[in-house]
Amino acid sequence: MQLFFRKVATSDGPFPIRESLNVSELVDDRADVTAVSPLEIDLVAVSLDQGLMSVEGTLTAGLDMLCSRCLSPMHEDLKIEFRERFKQTSSSNEEEDEDGEFIAVTEDSFDIAPYCKELFVLNVPFAPVCSEDCQGIAPAAGQNWSIGSDDSDDGNTDKIDPRLAGLKDFFK
Repeated sequence: MQLFFRKVATSDGPFPIRESLNVSELVDDRADVTAVSPLEIDLVAVSLDQGLMSVEGTLTAGLDMLCSRCLSPMHEDLKIEFRERFKQTSSSNEEEDEDGEFIAVTEDSFDIAPYCKELFVLNVPFAPVCSEDCQGIAPAAGQNWSIGSDDSDDGNTDKIDPRLAGLKDFFK
């Protein structure tokens, strides 16, 4: 997704950027992400004065994930706001101005995909939860507490590991 400063500057009005980007390789190492739809990019580039370009819009994607508490499948729709400024500069040692207001670019064109991918990765939920009142999994029964799992066997919560049963009378 190459974006050209000269092309944006000579366009009549805002320059639209609409594309789909495959981001499945960005979440391959996440066991809780089962599927991801392509990242839909809907941006508008506007040329400002002094070689400055503003790029704004939204990034959207859908994620199929597992709840971090109960491991039930869930779907998450991401809608990410994109707002960056790029400036064409002649010095390659300056990547960003001192205030962080723009990203310096030394060529007439640059690839905007890495910036979109970075925002996507930063907005994928770290510990997704299917609902705020999700209670998770009962430790002994291994079933979801939210659907009425009872974690106790006849009310006795002091279970003794049969391998250690011989030690229970050790101090008597």
